[in-house]
Amino acid sequence: MNLPIASLARPDPATETTAPAGRVRHFYKAYGLIVSSDVALPELEPAATATPDLEIAVGPVDFPDGASQGATAFRFEPTRQYLLWQAVGTFMISDGRRIDVDPAPGIDDPLLAFPLLGPVMALALHQRGLLVLHASAIAVSGESVIFMGDKGAGKSTTAGAMIRAGHRLLTDDVVALDLSDPNRPMILPGFPQLKLAADAAGAIRLDQAEVRPQVHPQIDKAQHRLRDGFAGEAVPVSRIYVLERGGRAAISPLTGAAALPAIIKFSYVTRFGRQALPGDLAAAHLSQCAQVAGRVGVSRLEVPTGLTRIDEAVAAIETDLASGTG
Repeated sequence: MNLPIASLARPDPATETTAPAGRVRHFYKAYGLIVSSDVALPELEPAATATPDLEIAVGPVDFPDGASQGATAFRFEPTRQYLLWQAVGTFMISDGRRIDVDPAPGIDDPLLAFPLLGPVMALALHQRGLLVLHASAIAVSGESVIFMGDKGAGKSTTAGAMIRAGHRLLTDDVVALDLSDPNRPMILPGFPQLKLAADAAGAIRLDQAEVRPQVHPQIDKAQHRLRDGFAGEAVPVSRIYVLERGGRAAISPLTGAAALPAIIKFSYVTRFGRQALPGDLAAAHLSQCAQVAGRVGVSRLEVPTGLTRIDEAVAAIETDLASGTG
C-alpha cells in the first residue's frame, strides 16, 4: 500500500533528519506549527529542520489498564488522550505537543495519515487551546468563510467550487481557530489538500490539483493536492455557514440562540462525547464556542441539490460577503 509520490515535489534534504528505528524524520508546517514526524505526510507543506512545536513519533503505545477496547477505543485523561483503531493503530496525544503512533501490523504511512491528519490532529490542536471545527474553510479576498454541516451536506464540494471560482483553500475537514484576540478570531491555514467524492470531483474539475491514489477501498473520497489555490496565511473569520440541501441557493442568518448550538455541534471534540471534556474543560469549550458565535455571523446556507447547480451557492456566498453584513 505504499503511495507513489514521485510526481510531487521532492523534499529538500534540509527538511529531513534521521529518526529512531531507521525511519526518516520529516519536517512540515501546518496550522501555524512546525511539525516533526517519523510518519511521511506528503499532504503537508515541507519546512526546514527546526525545533518542532508538535512531534509525531513512531513507537509502542500502551493503552491504559482498565480501558475497554474493541475495534475502536478512546480514553481521555487531563494531559493525555488515547485513540485506538484496531485496523490502523494506536495513537497517544500528550499535552498537544507530541503524538505517539503505534501502527497495526502491515499498516503503512499513507493509511496512518488519515487519522493523523483528521481526528488525532484535531484533538492535538484542541489540547493547544484552539477551537477546532469539523468543517472546511476558504479565503476570499482577505476575508474567509467556514462551511459546517452533517455528512453529505457538501462542505468539501462547496469548498472545491469556491476554489474553481478563484478563491483559496485554507483548510479542509479540520478548521483550527485562534481566539487569542477575542475580537478577531483567526483561521489557521492547514495544508493544500481537499477530499472529494468521485462525482463531485468530476463535476468541479480542479485543474490545479493532483489526485493521489486511493489508499484503502473503504475510503470513498479521493485526495486532491492543490498545486495552486492554497492560502498559507491566517485569515480572520468573516462568515460561518451551516450547509443544508435545498431547492435553491439561499442564505438566512441564524439568531444567537441557534448559532451557538450549531458551533457546539460541529466542534470536533464533541464527536467524542462528554468524556472528551472532563472537569473544567467543558466550560472552557462552551466559552470558546460562545465567543465565536458572538463575534462571527452564522447563517444557514441552502445548497441546491445536484452538482450542476453548485455555482449558484458560490454566487450566493460572494453576494453575501459583498453585502458587508453578518
